[in-house]
Amino acid sequence: MSEVTEMILTLPNKIYISSANVDMRKSIDGLVSIVEDSFNCSSTDDALFVFHNKYCDKIKMLYWNTEGFCLLYKRIEKGRFRFPTKINSPVYTITEEELLWLLHGLKIEDIRHYKKVVSEQ
Repeated sequence: MSEVTEMILTLPNKIYISSANVDMRKSIDGLVSIVEDSFNCSSTDDALFVFHNKYCDKIKMLYWNTEGFCLLYKRIEKGRFRFPTKINSPVYTITEEELLWLLHGLKIEDIRHYKKVVSEQ
């Protein structure tokens, strides 16, 4: 893997998703403002901040990588991203695995994880 690919593909420790619809015309400064005002954390934390539009067919992902902000944008041509609907807070966290499911069109609320088994040794 090249250094550039590794830099882009290395996910931060936390992944936050805004449950509110966001105007996709917003760029880095506008999204940083939302993070600072609504997410109760710093935009330069080791975190990925995910935003979606009203129709859930576009997302933007923002993160800080010590030299500056990175902004990733994805638009679905057919269908929608299937964000959780039973969220009662303006921001929630998901795992890296759940983010990958979300990006591939899966509804993460419906996916069941196996319970971890601890060895008795």
